[in-house]
Amino acid sequence: MTAKDDPSDDPSVVHVLNGGGASAVVLVCEHASSFIPDDLNHLGLAEADRLSHAAWDPGALAVAEILAQRLDAKLVASQVSRLVYDCNRPPSAPDAMPERSEVIVVPGNVALDSAARDQRIARYYQPFLAAVRDTMQATQQPVLVTIHSFTPIYHGAHRPVEIGILHDSDARLADAMLKAANGSPLDVRRNAPYGPEDGVTHTLKEHAIAQGFANVMLEIRNDLIATATQQADIAAIIGDWLDAAVLELDQKGQMTCAG
Repeated sequence: MTAKDDPSDDPSVVHVLNGGGASAVVLVCEHASSFIPDDLNHLGLAEADRLSHAAWDPGALAVAEILAQRLDAKLVASQVSRLVYDCNRPPSAPDAMPERSEVIVVPGNVALDSAARDQRIARYYQPFLAAVRDTMQATQQPVLVTIHSFTPIYHGAHRPVEIGILHDSDARLADAMLKAANGSPLDVRRNAPYGPEDGVTHTLKEHAIAQGFANVMLEIRNDLIATATQQADIAAIIGDWLDAAVLELDQKGQMTCAG
């Protein structure tokens, strides 16, 4: 395969920012964009639905970009809506191409046949998978941090949690970040508003846990990152927690472990 043929080089599907970053931290934003390619006919969705939290994680990419600059970290971001393909799901997951998201039915995903699913996997997921893999491999002793946002109202219920620090079987980095966040005026919780039982830790499992690399998934309530000022403020807070957590793991010799 030549460099030109490398699927991870397709900027319409996945973007790598600061690919030469010196930090051990590798940032990933799976739901960075609400873009739906023209040939998918908007997936049959109204404009409001295409721009809603169902289609992407509002504010997440902006926070990730600020963190990438602060940390001199590499950032891998999907360039398509999670309704086209949710890059934080394996191809076998039913919600990798969801027929419904909260109260929104996605007509363009209803009753997709295996050929259509395979085409989406090849076009959107495989290049993203390759880009994260290659970025992790290009980083010495990488620390994987995925950035997400969530809606404050879900199925009509208010979510009081403001920042979730999520982990799967490897809690090293999450534990250290929760310790760093102790005393914060923000409502910070472990594995909330989602946890591994909700199938949200695919990227962590695929690119870090099996290899023994420290990892964490961050969920930020999107009303806290609606403006540039808010995004900068939250990124500064998370950056401080992350700096302290990585330093603690490094000092304890816990940056990697057996998968």
